[in-house]
Amino acid sequence: MNVLALVLFAVWFLVVFVVRSVVQKRTTGDSGIRPGAFAPDASAIERIAYLLLIVAFAGAIAAPIAAMAGLGPLTSSGTLPVAGVVVAVVGIAATYMAQLGMGREWRIGIDRDEITGLVTGGVFSVVRNPIFTAMMFTALGFAAMVPNLVAVIAVICLVVAIELQVRFVEEPHLRRIHANAYREYEARVGRFLPSVGNGVRP
Repeated sequence: MNVLALVLFAVWFLVVFVVRSVVQKRTTGDSGIRPGAFAPDASAIERIAYLLLIVAFAGAIAAPIAAMAGLGPLTSSGTLPVAGVVVAVVGIAATYMAQLGMGREWRIGIDRDEITGLVTGGVFSVVRNPIFTAMMFTALGFAAMVPNLVAVIAVICLVVAIELQVRFVEEPHLRRIHANAYREYEARVGRFLPSVGNGVRP
């Protein structure tokens, strides 16, 4: 299970970051990758979110390695790791499909001088941030596969990173460039779950 967790994480990373950016580049001529936290005008919160994301990814790799080195699980449930595999695989697929749903507007990070289109159709009509929702779902799957303390810390770091990025970086950016169109959208569609966080301001 530990080796499988490492393999699935590698697949997730390749599909979500490498494959998607290559597809975007071939389709639009633009990889979709933006400076984000590396931009000179990036906020402290944006940089903190990025660091937490790195810690979360490192933790997802370290958890199965720590388990192989002898770190025990927090639970002895035999079915939890199996359920984790299912959740992780579904999460990987859901993440990629949500990315595809953004089409030409897909980005990693933001460019404050760039005006992108507002995607509100498909799965984005159900939740505003389906990519992040699927990423958190996937992370829970990994933690269930290797349910030790390192995995739990990794999930917490990922959730905090996403919350900071969405609430204090991406949503203010979208309100600025889309004004009332985005405010109307967030008033009717939940942030990460249907009807949860709609209309809420950070």
